[in-house]
Amino acid sequence: MIAITGTPGTGKSSVAKILQEKGYRVANVNQLAKKYGCVDENEGVVDVEKLSKIVSNLDYDFIEGHISHLLNTDVIIVLRCNPKELKRRLENRGWEIDKILENLEAEIVDRILIESIERSLNVHEIDTTYKTPEEVAAMIESILKGKKYPVGKIDWISEIENEIERFIRK
Repeated sequence: MIAITGTPGTGKSSVAKILQEKGYRVANVNQLAKKYGCVDENEGVVDVEKLSKIVSNLDYDFIEGHISHLLNTDVIIVLRCNPKELKRRLENRGWEIDKILENLEAEIVDRILIESIERSLNVHEIDTTYKTPEEVAAMIESILKGKKYPVGKIDWISEIENEIERFIRK
């Protein structure tokens, strides 16, 4: 089973839909959590430990969602997006500024990537910024055939530092 994870707005749901249309068995982590009673009704928090045990017995090719990397999966694919583009995508969804900033920070500091690396040795990282969902789905299919997308190639902090330096020089 493969987790497709990443900060909200990186393209997980769009890619998952394409993979499902291609015949793969794909589940959404939030839907699974609700279906199997793994959501605290008062706080809306998913009981990841309980859901992870349940998921281990399910027969899906992919589990998609921003916490799917916390489940027991064989492979983790982390979708990434340039923070400028991510901000635009989240604004287009009508998100509140506080929630946008929280997710931009998570993307900039590699939060989901770090959590993924701590859980698995089989982690791939894909930059979706200038790719269509179809291109990303094809990249994911290439992982099934053995292609590697190594972690550590995407560095938003360096990019931001370069912009700050250019701003200061003006």
